[in-house]
Amino acid sequence: MATLSLKNIKKIYDKNVVAVHDFNLEIADKEFIVLVGPSGCGKSTTLRMIAGLEDISDGDLFIGEKRMNDVEPKDRDIAMVFQNYALYPHMTVYENMAFALKLRKTPKAEIDKKVREAAEILDITTYLERKPKALSGGQRQRVAIGRAIVREPQVFLMDEPLSNLDAKLRNQMRAEIIKLRQRIDTTFIYVTHDQTEAMTLGDRIVIMKDGFIQQIGTPQQVFDHPANIFVAGFIGSPQMNLFDAKLVKDGAGYYCTYGETRVALSDRIQKGLAAKGVNSMDVTLGCRPEHMTLKQAADPTTVNAHVDVSEMMGSEVHLHVVAGEKDVVLRIPSTDLPAQHRAGIPFGTEVHFSFPEDLVHLFDPSTELNLLAL
Repeated sequence: MATLSLKNIKKIYDKNVVAVHDFNLEIADKEFIVLVGPSGCGKSTTLRMIAGLEDISDGDLFIGEKRMNDVEPKDRDIAMVFQNYALYPHMTVYENMAFALKLRKTPKAEIDKKVREAAEILDITTYLERKPKALSGGQRQRVAIGRAIVREPQVFLMDEPLSNLDAKLRNQMRAEIIKLRQRIDTTFIYVTHDQTEAMTLGDRIVIMKDGFIQQIGTPQQVFDHPANIFVAGFIGSPQMNLFDAKLVKDGAGYYCTYGETRVALSDRIQKGLAAKGVNSMDVTLGCRPEHMTLKQAADPTTVNAHVDVSEMMGSEVHLHVVAGEKDVVLRIPSTDLPAQHRAGIPFGTEVHFSFPEDLVHLFDPSTELNLLAL
């Protein structure tokens, strides 16, 4: 088991292309860390530097107390699971899982014990004599994970291991990884572009964009307190609604205006703004679709809109509405809708929505930072 410390890590490719900028992260023993972000954000490059598959251009990597920058990949005591499984096609499942142990000249009896224990954990015992081509994608990924388990590494690295699977299998394998983590209890670093995987798997999430860390926190922290507009839009599905609004400070405190609509702010938000000395200013007002409230009638706190698209999702309706020229998404539990609208609300129907006073987010339009960032 091991702690990891990444200090000012940077990756520069030829022609001064910087893929990762000043990456700093402390990872505790047995912690499950997820690196998440869009394609090209530097998350896989960071993982490959930890694995030793990419040279570190600047900064220091420690596993435990040992600096690893110049240590060969085979000597780092890590195991990596790739997106494309990377199994030897001419070997059986058993041989694939045993291969690394054979290279270490591990005794045959110990190899057999470790392979069969790992196969039992992953429910692939019946496939041990098959070749990879005779397995499904999910079964091959289990084998790749099993090959990593038998090595009993200090650190598990996983690079988008589920992205080649269909949606149903991805959900199943996600649950399998959660169970696996509980059973082998080691340090995991997991890369994905899928925010659902990030939210369900990680003890902490590292959100990246263009090679820079945007925010590090627990899934709940990054959902409830996004550090900036990028994180607010990236985490959550459908993504957060954003409005050009004005923050007004008066003798009684703070409130927002969006067009003709007055948006009340909770005592918590007002105290936070006061503590930071925020004055009246233009703001980007954010509110998640599940937090928007549909109202029966218009009043000074509501926004008038017309239904554009109504998506029936079973337990809820995703309501796409147009307010002025602004597209807005509301997630409405179907039980909150009148019976005639539970299958959806017709195109063009006039609706009214409002903002919950304690569940709005305020961002500075120029810096895109959360005015109440922790």
